[in-house]
Amino acid sequence: MKKVAYKDKPLKDLIKTLGEKREALRKLRFGTTGSKTRNVKENSSLRKEIARIMTELTSVRQSALNKK
Repeated sequence: MKKVAYKDKPLKDLIKTLGEKREALRKLRFGTTGSKTRNVKENSSLRKEIARIMTELTSVRQSALNKK
């Protein structure tokens, strides 16, 4: 997976992408119990993407609070 720059995305897109990534991680973790996955690093890469999105959401919300 390529890294995606989340700094330029609006808040709604970040929230939508976060939900999609969490759902993909859930399906990966629980959908393939007992079977071998092809990409063993996909789990960790999805968790890193979720962390990047959550970090950007936090910074956007903090900057909004500081502007008030």
